[in-house]
This record gives sequence, C-alpha cells and structure tokens, in this order.
Amino acid sequence: MNKSLSTNVYWQKWNQLYKQLSDKFLKVKEAVEQAMKSTPRASSLVENLNSRLRNYFFLRKHLNSDYLDLLRFFLNHCTFRSSRVTERKGKSPTELMSGEKHPHWLSMLGFELFQRA
Repeated sequence: MNKSLSTNVYWQKWNQLYKQLSDKFLKVKEAVEQAMKSTPRASSLVENLNSRLRNYFFLRKHLNSDYLDLLRFFLNHCTFRSSRVTERKGKSPTELMSGEKHPHWLSMLGFELFQRA
C-alpha cells in the first residue's frame, strides 16, 4: 500500500529504512519503484490465482503455514501434463526455472524410496 508523502508514518518508515540500508537505500528504493512500475495491477491476476488454488482448499476450514508450505512444494514440483508451450510438458515449474531435472518428490521430502529387489 502506498502511503501519502505528507504523512508522518511515511517519513518515519523512510528514516527507519534509511538507517538500516544507509548508502544502499536509494538504489533499493529505485529498484522497488521500477519493479512496481513493471508489475501489472489487475484483479484478474488475483482471481486467476484464487481460482487455481481454491481446488486445494475446499476440504480445509483453516489453513496453517505447514499446509501452505506443502502445497507450495507440490505445485512447484508437480509436472505439467499438458501445455501450449511444448518445452513445459512433462516438466515442473522448478525444473523450468533451474534448467535441471530434480529427484523424486519423496526423496526431496527426506523419504527413502522403496525399490524392489
């Protein structure tokens, strides 16, 4: 949320950040302003995300951070079954971002995979 430049809260936060970041403050401020200018602001983006996540929330009345962490892990490591972009098919978001294939998700959670002899 943007605070008006004329409020005391704005300048108090400004001074607090300036003390913490010292000479890096202006560069960080400029980078944040640039990121805000290049980030689309549309409720349709939020509605799209909500509609995708709603399917995972219908059985739970309360969502705690453990559940959300597990859901984030699942969504980042679940492979795309289909995609308009052929390079995405059969790969997870993590694989697409890193460019590397990752191990089985159970191994990543610390479980030992059972292998038949």
